[in-house]
Amino acid sequence: MSTTQASQHDVDEPGGSDLKRVLGPRLLLLFIVGDILGAGVYAVTGRLAGQVGGIAWLPFLVAFAVATVTAFSYLELVTKYPQAAGAALYAHKAFGIHFITFLVAFTVVCSGITSASTSSNLLAANLLIGFGNDDPSSGAVLATALLFMVVLAAVNLRGVGESVKFNVVLTLVEMVALAIVIGIGIVVIASGDGDLSRVTVFESPDDKGLFMAVTVATAIAFFSMVGFEDSVNMVEETKDPLRIFPRTMFTGLGIAVVIYMLVAISVVAVIPPGQIAEPTNAEAGILLDVVKVGAPNLPIDTIFPFLTVFAVANTALINMLMASRLIYGMARQDVLPRSLGKVLPGRRSPWTAILFTTLLALGLISVVTLDSESSVVAALSGTTALLLLAVFTIVNVACLILRRDPTPDGAFRAPSALPVVGALCCAYLLGPWARLEADMVQYRIAAGLLAIGVVLWALTWATNRGVRAKKTGFRDIDHLEE
Repeated sequence: MSTTQASQHDVDEPGGSDLKRVLGPRLLLLFIVGDILGAGVYAVTGRLAGQVGGIAWLPFLVAFAVATVTAFSYLELVTKYPQAAGAALYAHKAFGIHFITFLVAFTVVCSGITSASTSSNLLAANLLIGFGNDDPSSGAVLATALLFMVVLAAVNLRGVGESVKFNVVLTLVEMVALAIVIGIGIVVIASGDGDLSRVTVFESPDDKGLFMAVTVATAIAFFSMVGFEDSVNMVEETKDPLRIFPRTMFTGLGIAVVIYMLVAISVVAVIPPGQIAEPTNAEAGILLDVVKVGAPNLPIDTIFPFLTVFAVANTALINMLMASRLIYGMARQDVLPRSLGKVLPGRRSPWTAILFTTLLALGLISVVTLDSESSVVAALSGTTALLLLAVFTIVNVACLILRRDPTPDGAFRAPSALPVVGALCCAYLLGPWARLEADMVQYRIAAGLLAIGVVLWALTWATNRGVRAKKTGFRDIDHLEE
C-alpha cells in the first residue's frame, strides 16, 4: 500500500466502535451548565453594568434569548446528524464548499483560543490578588498569563482527556463561587445596605438610548452564554439523545441565565453606582469587588480569588483541548499542513497541534496586552463572542437549508421561524453598532487570526496541488473531531 493510500485509509476508515453512551440527564445537565458557566460571568458583568446601569440583568436575559433560539437550530441539526463534528459538519452539509467548511472550523478553533486567553488573563489577575498583590502590574499579569498557557500545554501534552465526572466537580466549584456572590447580595439587600430599587434604573455613560445601550451590553454579555454549543459533541455519548438532549439543553440554559441575572442584581445592589464601570482591577473582574464591599468583615475575599482561578482554569483547558483537537483533525484530512498532525509516540498526544495553538495564544495575549486600548479581558472576551456569533449565524442558516433533507423519526424540529430569527439576531449583534469604539479592536483580532488560517490553507492547497497532485478538501467531515 502506498503512503497516499495509507493516509486515505486512515481517514476514510477510522475504525473502532461507537462511543459508549454513559450520559444520563443529570450528568448531561451538569456538563452543559459547567460549559456555560466559567470565565464569562466573571469577565463581563461589570462591563455590561457600566453600559446600562441597574438593569444589568436585562442584557443577560436578551443574550439568553438569542442563545436559546440558536440552540433550537443546534438541536434540530444534532438530532438529524448525530456525529461529533458540530458547526463544520452542518456548514459542509448545507453548502458543500470545502473552503467555507474550513473557515467555520478554523473560526471555532480561534474562538477556543481567544476564550482560553481570556481565562488566562482573568486567572492571572485573580491569582496575583489571591497571593496578596492587590494591584498587580500589567507586566506581572502578562507574565503569569503566559506561564499559565505553557502549563496548559504541558497538561495537554500528557494526554489529559475531558472527564465528565471531573467536569461535574469543577462545575460545583463554579456554582459555589457564584452562590457566594448571590448570597452576599441577598444579605446586603436584606440588611438595608443595598438598594434593590436600582435594578430598574437605566443609565448610559455615553447617553445612548435604551435600545442601543442594551444592544452593546448584549454583545458584551454574549460571551457568558456561549459553551452550550460544545455539548453537541456529547450527543454520541448520551443515553436516548432524541428524548433527553433537547430538554436538558434548555434546562441548562435556563439555570445559567437565572444564576447570571441574580449575580447581576447582586452587583448592582452592592457596588455603588459610580464604581461599577471601574472595578478595582479590570482584569480580575467586578465580582471580587462585590465580595470585598459586601462582606468586609469576613475572610471570603481571601478565598474568592482562588475559587475564581479554579473555576476558569478548567474552561481554558477544555478550550485548548478542543482547539488542538480540531487543528489535528484538519491536518489529518490535508486541509492544513500535515506537520500539524504529528503525535507523540507514547502518549499519542497531537504535539504539533498543541504547540501551534499554544504559540498562537501566547502571541495573541502579548499583542493584545501591548496594543489594545481596552482591557485584555474585554478585547479577548469580545472577540470570542464575535467569532461565535458568526458561527451561530451560519448554523442558523444551515438549519434552514438542510430542511431539504428528510428528518429521521423522532428527531427534534425547531419551529420554522426560529432559525430565521436566530440568524438575523446573531448577524445584527455582529455589527459595529453593537460595540464601543474601544472594542473595534475585536474585528482586527478576529481578522488577524482568520488570516493565519487562510494562509495555512493556501500553503496546503499549493502543496497538495503541486507536490501530491490532489485536491484540497475534507474527506471525512463526519469524524473531524475524533
